[in-house]
Amino acid sequence: MMELSFYRGKRVFVTGHTGFKGSWLCRLLVGAGAELTGYSLPAPTRPDLFSLAGVEERMTSVIGDVRDPESLKAAFDRAQPEIVLHLAAQPIVRESYRDPVGTYQTNVMGTVNLLECVRTAARPPRSVVNVTTDKVYRNNEWAWGYRENEPLDGFDPYSNSKSCSELVTHSYKSSFLDDMGVAVSTARAGNVIGGGDFAADRILPDCVRAVQKGEPIVVRHPHSTRPYQHVLEPLYAYLMIAQAQYQDPSLADFYNVGPDEGDCVTTGQIVDRFCACFGEDATWIDRDDGGPHEANFLKLDCSKLKSVFGWRPRWSVDTAVAKTVEWTKCWLAGESVPDVMDRQIREFLQK
Repeated sequence: MMELSFYRGKRVFVTGHTGFKGSWLCRLLVGAGAELTGYSLPAPTRPDLFSLAGVEERMTSVIGDVRDPESLKAAFDRAQPEIVLHLAAQPIVRESYRDPVGTYQTNVMGTVNLLECVRTAARPPRSVVNVTTDKVYRNNEWAWGYRENEPLDGFDPYSNSKSCSELVTHSYKSSFLDDMGVAVSTARAGNVIGGGDFAADRILPDCVRAVQKGEPIVVRHPHSTRPYQHVLEPLYAYLMIAQAQYQDPSLADFYNVGPDEGDCVTTGQIVDRFCACFGEDATWIDRDDGGPHEANFLKLDCSKLKSVFGWRPRWSVDTAVAKTVEWTKCWLAGESVPDVMDRQIREFLQK
């Protein structure tokens, strides 16, 4: 199991650091004393968690595009990282239908550009984790969880671009990086929730925006089943994998990261939990807007991660929703966001 103290003084390079997951990851790493460099586009939302999280003064934050190989390489070479966590992505399914080309450019060529930085570095990193998604698998809508050896073939442009990112990583690993002594894994995480996610077309941010306006929450696909987990769950797993393969390269592999089966719930059930926690007469309505195809049923089998590392989810879906509501109410009340984040991190690590 991972100890955050491992990261003290380690040079860590994170792409996508200004996003929701990236901001929480930065808070974890600066708290651990890492020498952190982030490379990302400006924060994609207003408000944005990166600005609220109070990490920018404690790290090197480089604003750049993973589609720009020269800019990325310059930042990477300056950082000389020992550990790389690749989170930069166009992560929204609906946006991938609106801009498929941009989605493939970011999610596929962004991965190529990052791995080229690793391949051509004068001092290559020892540990690289590419963060993809639970949606990389060919979705057969079956009732059991997908395992890491299932076929990769995401349906929509976002999911398919992440399948391609996996294949790019497999190729670089086999063709170059294994022989260079660089340990490379991919992590396929389920749906994440947590305080500070302000993205469009995500269910709990939609809930927060609706209750702020005093409106019913609009739920497009209330019967769709997803593996919901608090954002700290996959972030802890990414750091655990990165540490483990840094110390023992034979542990580099492809890992699912998701909740236990009982915490795979429908969208309607997750909104029910949000309304119960938030109170204040929060309600929701079912309204299919005729949008593009999204998978109806999706689960992950995480037995490999559990077997190899002794890992287990720490917070149930009920706790994950409660912590999201807690963070949101603190933010709405004007409380210190860094303090709230640090408190939830401590509670998570002590579980």
